[in-house]
Amino acid sequence: MDVKKYLSRIGFSGPAEPTLDVLRSLHLHHQLSVPFENLTIHSGGKIQLDLPLLYDKIVNQRRGGFCCELNGLFSWLLCQLGFQVTLLSGQVKGIKTGFYGPPFDHMIIMVSLEGKRWLCDVGFGPGFSSPLSLETSDPHEQGHREFRIRQAEDMHFLEVQRDENREPHGDWSEVYKFTLEPRHMEDYAEMCQYHQTSPCSLFFCKSLCMILRQGGRVTYIGRRLISTTFPTEENGSVKTTRELKDEEIPDVLAKEFGVVLNAPLIPKDEDITPPAAMY
Repeated sequence: MDVKKYLSRIGFSGPAEPTLDVLRSLHLHHQLSVPFENLTIHSGGKIQLDLPLLYDKIVNQRRGGFCCELNGLFSWLLCQLGFQVTLLSGQVKGIKTGFYGPPFDHMIIMVSLEGKRWLCDVGFGPGFSSPLSLETSDPHEQGHREFRIRQAEDMHFLEVQRDENREPHGDWSEVYKFTLEPRHMEDYAEMCQYHQTSPCSLFFCKSLCMILRQGGRVTYIGRRLISTTFPTEENGSVKTTRELKDEEIPDVLAKEFGVVLNAPLIPKDEDITPPAAMY
């Protein structure tokens, strides 16, 4: 890995030492620079969890990826910078089904730093922008939303305030659950294949790309471009949707996300099939 080139890819400059401030800055810069996307699946390619291949895709080709790609490569960068890193297995809760995905459904990162543990995740689309402390269940306010990590025996639950308008008593909603058992890249190979081929997976059913902006988010799904402005103290959130023609999509991907594909994209936005086995 060329660490300097990776840091340049995410727009990070300055000393890259294993400190909490640096970790927070790297986490945010990554999300502002590298899109969460699954476009390889919908342009005739195959995702492989080989770190040199992921580095070439995300850094050299300036692409994005989904959780195993983004968090897998980010964990490698953190290790190169001297951070103590542990991969964890998460199970995402389906918004529509209310059920959790299978084990190894989602890859997340735990960083141990000066005797404290931090949850990092640059591969979850609309996730948290700064590492969350695993030492407390207190809410972490991040801009327009609050997150917390609730523990029940050996299981941890990432939860977010549902209320997008800064109301004081919004409901807490479970996002995903995980344990602190250490995992390895090869442990995710079967689920990586599942997400590329199963009609039960969001990534197989929908071509998507999203990136965090200062004060908002831009999302491409199928034949739609959705721009979201986060709420502030003065104004509520604003969401606009633009319908796209197939011939417009390559230019939109290049302009909004910096993504240029090597093969034609087949736009897709199908309903997800509920899995036979629920978790």
